[in-house]
Formats: sequence, C-alpha cells, structure tokens
Amino acid sequence: MNKDLFSVVVGEDEEVPEGKILELKATDEDDGLRLDVFVSKKAEISRSQAQELIEQSAVLVNGKERVKKYKVVPEDTVTLRLPEAEEIEAVPQDIPIDIVYEDEQLLVVNKPKGMVVHPAVGNPDGTLVNALLFRLEGRLSSINGKIRPGIVHRIDKDTAGLLIVAKTDDAHKSLALQIAEHSFSRCYEAIVCGNIKDDSGTVIAPIGRHRTDRKRMAVVSDGRNAVTHYKVLKRFNGFTHLRLKLETGRTHQIRVHMAHLGHPVAGDQVYGDKKNSLGLEGQCLFAKHIGFVHPKTNDYLEFEEELPEFFVNALKKLEKRT
Repeated sequence: MNKDLFSVVVGEDEEVPEGKILELKATDEDDGLRLDVFVSKKAEISRSQAQELIEQSAVLVNGKERVKKYKVVPEDTVTLRLPEAEEIEAVPQDIPIDIVYEDEQLLVVNKPKGMVVHPAVGNPDGTLVNALLFRLEGRLSSINGKIRPGIVHRIDKDTAGLLIVAKTDDAHKSLALQIAEHSFSRCYEAIVCGNIKDDSGTVIAPIGRHRTDRKRMAVVSDGRNAVTHYKVLKRFNGFTHLRLKLETGRTHQIRVHMAHLGHPVAGDQVYGDKKNSLGLEGQCLFAKHIGFVHPKTNDYLEFEEELPEFFVNALKKLEKRT
C-alpha cells in the first residue's frame, strides 16, 4: 500500500473534500458496528461505496487493513481516503416551481418540502437549480459556479419555504453582503416538541460539525457564532408552535438550537424527535418570511407565505388533542 495514502487528515469541523483523508474515532455508540456500516455512517457515503473502499485497501483500522465484517470497538481509529468526486453538471429540467416574485435582478421562490436546492452526490438532478435553469434559460448569477448558479442561501431538503435567487452577479453580491451583515430578514415557523417555558427568548450557541457523526451539526465550543430568536405563537399538549428569526445562518441552525434547548423540531428524527408522534415526513419547519433591500432600486421588499398543507394538518391534529 502507498504510505503517502494516509498522509493528510481532515480536521473534525471541516467539510470533507473528496480525494482527501478522513480520520474517525469510534465511540461507545459505535461499539459492535460492522466496519462497512461505520464507514458509511461517518463518511456520509453509501454502504456499497464503503465496501468498495474497504476492498480497495483504502480503509485502515488502527493502521491495519480489515474486512468489511470487522466489528469496530471504542477508541478504534478508522482512516479512509475518499475518491475524487465525478464532476456534476446541472442541467435544465422542466420541473414546476412556485415563483412568488421576479424581476430582472432576482426572484423569490417558495420551495416545496422534499426538494433539494442544488445538485450534489446522491441528488444529481430534480433540484431547484435544475428547475431554475429551465425556467430562466440559464439567466442566473455565476458566482457559485455551475452547480449552484443563483443560489445566495439554502434551506434543507425537508424544510419548505421562501428562498431568494440572484439572476445577476451584482445582485448576488449585494444580497450576500446583506446576509453577512445580518440585515437580511428571515423568519420561520415551527412546531417543536414539549412546552417551552418562556414566551420568547434567544438562543446564542456556537454551531459546528458534530464530533463523531459528520452528517450532523451540533453546539460545540469552537463552532461558529449562531443566534436564533424565538416567540411562542401557541402551546399544545406536548408541543409548541413557534415563530423564529435567524440572526445568523448556520447549517441546520434552527434544528440544532431547538434540540439544544431540549425541544427538537417535530418530525426531526435526526436531532431528537425519535418518536415522531405527529407522523411527519421530515421536520415541521417552514421559511415563512423574507425581507431584503433590492440590489438595484434600494427599496426594502418583504414577502410572506401561508403555511403549507403539511404544517396546517399538523396544527389541526394538535387542536383535536387539546
């Protein structure tokens, strides 16, 4: 085996670049997991991909090669090299999208639950970007490259709601600056588990990559500053309807902060609602409001959408329980 293969280790809180080396430490929670299952979970790849890496001698356990059936134990150090990713090209696709507002500089889209924002490994097409390329015939800002044209900010696949898209590079720069300076207004509504004690409050807790599970984010001492304001709209038996305002925009921020408070977003089985007693497909979270200064006219624009059907149905279900 090439000794240079495992010469670089990616830091815990960095995104894992393809073709680089990833070193993972097994914890008590991983005790007894098959090696291929452990690698799949921690490296965010499919189990078949993990098995292929093991067979290619691209995975070491404590410096030694192991078979895919090897059972990891706490403190095992598993090191692997991720292959170079094949370049993904976003192509136009005739997919219906709900455009709330549009002019020559930008548009505001109401993204449905279940739609990925831009192509990536595992989601090469069927995304919002594919739909935008077809609808706008490629007239999107180029700042984020060919995979994320026009995308100024993102929301999760299973989070529905308002998203702004830039048509020109100048508009993109202006909107990105507003987000960086926290003058870009984003408000969400969510149903969270449990009854929140205070009628309103602010969560100030840094967010970074989870120490042992790279698919998740977490509140960590050396994470990036993250601030979420919340206000109770209504309390139900075992659940609370909230309006939330983002001051910063970290990955999974609302989901992580609510779980940190002990009140995970309903339906969010990744961050704590394991029972999913409301029977939701993904988190009950909606990007309801967006506000910004128009990059060309300097007018302040605001948009707000009605709650989607899945959210309304969840509220009706809770009303019947009271």
